[in-house]
Amino acid sequence: MATSLLRVPPPQGLLRPLAVPERLLLGPGPSNVPPRILAAGGQQLLGHMHPEVLQVMDEIKAGIQYAFQTQNRLTLAISGTGHCAMEAAFLNLLEHGDTVLVAVNGIWGQRAADIAKRLGANVHELLKPPGEYFALWDIEEGLVRHKPSVLFITHGESSTGVLQPLEGLGKLCHRHGCLLLVDAVASLGGAPIFMDQQEIDILYTGSQKVLNAPPGSAPISFSNQAREKMLRRKTKPPSFYLDMGWLANYWGCDGEPRRYHHTAPINSFFSLREGLAMLAELGLESSWERHQANCAQLCKGLRELGLELFVKEEKARLPTITTVRVPEGYDWKDIIAFLMDNHAIEISGGLGPSVGKVLRIGLMGCNSTSGNVDRVLRALRDALGCCRRSRL
Repeated sequence: MATSLLRVPPPQGLLRPLAVPERLLLGPGPSNVPPRILAAGGQQLLGHMHPEVLQVMDEIKAGIQYAFQTQNRLTLAISGTGHCAMEAAFLNLLEHGDTVLVAVNGIWGQRAADIAKRLGANVHELLKPPGEYFALWDIEEGLVRHKPSVLFITHGESSTGVLQPLEGLGKLCHRHGCLLLVDAVASLGGAPIFMDQQEIDILYTGSQKVLNAPPGSAPISFSNQAREKMLRRKTKPPSFYLDMGWLANYWGCDGEPRRYHHTAPINSFFSLREGLAMLAELGLESSWERHQANCAQLCKGLRELGLELFVKEEKARLPTITTVRVPEGYDWKDIIAFLMDNHAIEISGGLGPSVGKVLRIGLMGCNSTSGNVDRVLRALRDALGCCRRSRL
């Protein structure tokens, strides 16, 4: 019999039912998925070229345009996470030898510089210490010195909790013949952003933060100037899967009949559509106000616990992810483990340049509630009482 040839037995773990614990996800993402979005993602599959799916994609595109505050025709969702959108932006915009200026004040600037270097770009970095942001004169100095074709900057630096001001930045870049590329994965929906008014050329985010959908789809939009730069390419983008020409056609952005490009994650699109619908029903301004109010309540409670906020300036604090310094006499790993084991709450330690320095608490989308602020503050009070290391 054919089975006599088998040498690897069925894994015992797969013969048991799937067990997923209930936890409140208050780290930097993903955030908890509301029942409505879970139900949307649990709908039966349809074919990726069925007219009903194409209609959902059109609705997603309109939702992204609302969330981004843009009328850009080239607006769609990448079949991948925020990292995938970052790569898509760079590999479609850049050709070998292009000059890029990357603003680095946390891990996402570091990742962007890495990606651009892998594509053969001439990469220059503007550096700020973790917890600080870039002023317009910092950026202008780099634009004048390096004359880049693209500037990358992170709106919501989730590794440090910094919210980067964007006013005037797009106008400044365009005055110097440069496109503005903005990462809004951790900020979109939680802090004001106006793509067209702020003259942002490329903007992207992820599905799993404020939009409360599962990770796996990444909204992105390109201005006409960015689109024209891509059309002037002398070489094809190095990735077929992320080629914006093909993706634009599949998403109905080029006015041509839609053609098959890849088998899209249909159920992820269903979830993303519902996340965008919930944001539209709430309203952007109400969402921004709610995130700001809950962030302020959290910051006040953290200070009352004797904790030090990592970002000094209130206006520079990211409303979706708050960072506090690890208090003296504590191990950050002990605090995180205590909250998980005793309160079923996830918070996170630092990432990249903030590792070992901060605790990160995320309040995103439906997770951004006054009740969740109270709940995490109670858990932290318990942790501070139980996790302090005894002095030798």
